Amino acid sequence: MRPNIYVKDKVAIVGAGLTLFRRRLLETPRELAWEASKQALDSAGLTLKDIDCIVIGSAPDAFDGVHFKGEYLADGSGGFGKPTVRVFVGGGTGVMTPIAAWWHVASGLCKTVLAVGEEKMSHAYPHPQGVFAYIWDPILERPLRPNLIWIFALEMARYMHVCKASKEDIALVSVKNKRNALDHPAAQAAANITVDDVLKSEVLVWPVQLLDISPVSDGAVALVVASEKIARRVTDTPVWIDGVGFTLDNTHWYNRDLSYPRYLEYAARMAYKMAGIERPWKEIDVAEPYDPFDYKELHHIEGLMLARRCEAPKLLKEGYFDRSGELPTSPSGGLLGVGNPIAAAGVMKVAELFWQLRYEAGARQVKKPVHKAVANAWGDLMQVGTVIVLST
Repeated sequence: MRPNIYVKDKVAIVGAGLTLFRRRLLETPRELAWEASKQALDSAGLTLKDIDCIVIGSAPDAFDGVHFKGEYLADGSGGFGKPTVRVFVGGGTGVMTPIAAWWHVASGLCKTVLAVGEEKMSHAYPHPQGVFAYIWDPILERPLRPNLIWIFALEMARYMHVCKASKEDIALVSVKNKRNALDHPAAQAAANITVDDVLKSEVLVWPVQLLDISPVSDGAVALVVASEKIARRVTDTPVWIDGVGFTLDNTHWYNRDLSYPRYLEYAARMAYKMAGIERPWKEIDVAEPYDPFDYKELHHIEGLMLARRCEAPKLLKEGYFDRSGELPTSPSGGLLGVGNPIAAAGVMKVAELFWQLRYEAGARQVKKPVHKAVANAWGDLMQVGTVIVLST
């Protein structure tokens, strides 16, 4: 049974487009946004004249080196004399962008929305990590001189300890996703690697090594989101947004159980309730969990309730999450294989599920029939969870 949630109109995704994901692309952020937008409009058979509203997702202004980044990207995203809004919840932005497009349509405010995620982060000097030097609590955290990889290494170590997972177990995620990305035309880090390659790669902050982590990337992805009436008019295969969920945990990451992403479970429960899903591990056919690190895919599979706590490493070894498996995860190649332009990365995962559900993913298409899918993104200091459930 669906909960009694008032929605003025059903909402569908009817088009998607993406640029290459690469380091140091020559295109400007505006050009990247427009390239993805034009592809999405063309795939939906629409033009900018058919779009009512624009939603832009992008991470800190400092990545692009501009202020008021939403205004800066507006023209490249099609925001000519149209209501335009920018959303930003750190790494969770990529899925929050289509969620924001959903509520613009579901509320009746707009009939069509162009949702654009863009990031040009590889030019940040000396490294994008430098942008995050000032996000820490100035009293409790900054004196320790932390960085994000340092924090996520703590989380990975805790997950490994509680779940009795080895480095070899976790490295299989990177092996799987980079292999899947070999079939992706936009992929930056596709490769045939082995567990041994991961274990021999450079140690960044133990236990995180170079091949455990997604690459710094530039890129953009766009979706066309439409009301039911318009969706049925422009396509015979709309992909419906059945449920959305989002949560913001407290900023004090050091007093939480780092072995389990409760922020994600809360967001997932919200999305599943809206979608009428009671047993996600049985009802979801394909998933794109957020995987900026290899352990995070396992972490997020469990937070999405696609596996029991600490069960994901065992299922991974058995091939359960392979493209030909019982519940394929990251058949696109994920962030580890395709790339990680932060705000665009989550939109890429939603776009990939759109193509999977329409059987348009080409060599990336999973082997089993697919009718329901879920994607998530994650951001800030292990506190933001954003989830979207799609169906045909």
